[in-house]
Amino acid sequence: MRKRLLYYSVKYDGDVHAIKKAILHNEAYRDIDYPDPYITILDDAYPPEFLLLKQPPYVLYYKGDLKLLEKRKLSIVGSRAMSRQGRYNCESLLRHVSKDYVTVSGLAKGVDGYIHQLSLATRSTIAIVGCGLDVHYPACNHFLYKEIEKEHLLISEYPNGSRPFSFHFPLRNRLIAALGEKVVVIEASKRSGTLLTVNEAIELNKEVYVFPFSYSEKQVSGCNVLIQEGANIIIDHESLREL
Repeated sequence: MRKRLLYYSVKYDGDVHAIKKAILHNEAYRDIDYPDPYITILDDAYPPEFLLLKQPPYVLYYKGDLKLLEKRKLSIVGSRAMSRQGRYNCESLLRHVSKDYVTVSGLAKGVDGYIHQLSLATRSTIAIVGCGLDVHYPACNHFLYKEIEKEHLLISEYPNGSRPFSFHFPLRNRLIAALGEKVVVIEASKRSGTLLTVNEAIELNKEVYVFPFSYSEKQVSGCNVLIQEGANIIIDHESLREL
């Protein structure tokens, strides 16, 4: 069954709905040689957190240390257009939060990439991407791909060659939301994709923690909206140590 799932995943470019349909119709398959390691939803190593999703990925492709999935994990998300305050929030978070946490983010430009970059020097990190692991999107984070796959962990539900289509990223966000014990929002606008991750986290009954901003900073006003709606506010270093 593992090889069947792999075949469907490669054929349908990781599309959960198409894979499910192929399974239900007992669609014909053939064995294929895949160049990189992968796990399926049937394997013991599959993250139990993903089983709580309405649409868990059937196959996960990875590079790096799969055992990081067994450790405590903290999902961290934020804007691609990172502000100076957002940069400071990233640094403060990783300086004060427990070293037991493995950071989880999406290897996007901005906050995601900076969180991974900081984590490389102080702790383990897991990057979940919205394309094939050989695509290296965005190109500005190419060096992070290379560093993370050495001793950390890269994950994707999309096979090699899969392009970074825009609809992949909301789907990627559900995995980020699911994998961490809690979700921390560094900064976000009202229309940020970060809020999609937060919505997924709320669906999964995850605690969400948010850095506040001045009401005049419109580009990050999504953070204050989340606090108004009940997210936990990070007010000082002690708040971070208690995560």
